[in-house]
Formats: sequence, structure tokens, C-alpha cells
Amino acid sequence: MALPVRALLVPAVAFLVALATLLSLGTWQLQRRAWKLDLIEKIEARAYGAPGPILPEAEWPRWSAEAEEYRRVRLTGRFLHEHEVAVHGLMPGSLRGQPVQGFYILTPLRLADGSNVIVNRGFLPTHLRDPASRPESQPQGEVTVTGLVRSPEKHGSFRPENDPARDAWFVRDIRQIAEAKNLARTAPFLIDADDTPNPGGWPRGGQTRLTMTNDHLHYALTWYGLALVLVGAFGLVVWRHFHPAPGELVPSRPDA
Repeated sequence: MALPVRALLVPAVAFLVALATLLSLGTWQLQRRAWKLDLIEKIEARAYGAPGPILPEAEWPRWSAEAEEYRRVRLTGRFLHEHEVAVHGLMPGSLRGQPVQGFYILTPLRLADGSNVIVNRGFLPTHLRDPASRPESQPQGEVTVTGLVRSPEKHGSFRPENDPARDAWFVRDIRQIAEAKNLARTAPFLIDADDTPNPGGWPRGGQTRLTMTNDHLHYALTWYGLALVLVGAFGLVVWRHFHPAPGELVPSRPDA
């Protein structure tokens, strides 16, 4: 005769936990897909149009990435090179999987009204971090910058914390940079400069990633497919439990 039903209790609990996990992963991937599609739509609508002005300072307290990020803008001012910040980063190299190590150069741009906007001027390799090695890269006087509005980066568990005292930067934290450099009236966003060449060729702008992969539907179908396979496998276990093959019959107990 077949094993008692209670013998299925532990496998059933394991099955339900695994099924819930696979379904939640599939649903999460669908949610990520919707987010990615919305982001791609925003980039297409904002990043390729004619450049406009940045948000006025009076509206900075109400600034939101949802409404402003990736918008193409143009602004004029004077770089405060003495407050330049070099943030550790990578740039895609000529060979896939071999990025170039270096820094993203963030420099405050002082506008005509005295306010400041931090500009990510672009990437440069490690050996050019010292401004003395690239004096031509620091234009004096009034300059015009065209680029994309970007949100400050958030500190994550996989990056070291910024250390302003040592001038060691790993995250583009606008508020922390402004405090370290004693910059008042600083915009809560930054500008990623476009690929207009800088004097001397560095830093190299246009590093904003605008082309994004969207494989979330494939991943979701994979998780849902695994869930379906799991259901089939557990269903077979249950069927075999109640319909054992002749060689798998369990003899009755003598005292039954």
C-alpha cells in the first residue's frame, strides 16, 4: 500500500516555499521591466532634444529626478577648478571586459547669479589625476556646458564611503561635495557634460549610458518556466506516492 499522506508534509512545504520564491522572482522581473521601459521612454524624450535651461534656483527645493533626470540642458558660467573632485570610476575600454581605471572629474560651475552647479566633465585615466599633468584641461573664464541632468549617486554596500578629509571620492554625492568644498547655493543635481572635446582631450565627456538592455521579460519567463517545471515535478511525486510501481509497494505491517 502507499505511504501515509503525512509523508508528503515536508516535501509539500519545501515545494510551496520554492514555488513562492520562483513566482516572486518572476513578478519582480516584470516590475523591473516596466521600470526599465519607462526609463527608456524618458531618455528618448529628454536626452536627444534641443538643450534648454536648467531649473531656476528658486525651484531647486522641489527638484525631482522623476521630472528632470536625463533632460538635455545648456548653461554658462566659470569653472571653480580649485574645488575639482576626482571620483573613482571605470570607463569602457577598447576590449570588452577590460575597462579603463581612472576618475570622473566633478567641477563646480559658478553661474552669473553666484549659484553653483556641479558638472561631471568626464573621465580621465589614473595617471592624469593631478591637474598639474593636464593644465590645458582647466579652461579659465566663461565657458558654456551642454549635457544631461543627472541625480546624485547614493551610497551603496559595494562602494567605499567618501572620505573628504583625504580627498578620496567614490560616490557622486552632491551634498557631501558641496559641504566639503564650502559651496553655498549648490544645485541638488549635477550635469553630465556631453562629448564636446575638452582642451588636451581630457577629461572625456559623453560618458552617460543612454542605451540600456532590457532582458527582464526573458528572465521573468525563465523564473515562471522553472515554477511550471517544479509544479510538474511535485505533481509527479504526489502521483507516484499514491500510485507506486509494483516494485515500490510497501508491505502491510504484521499487526495491521
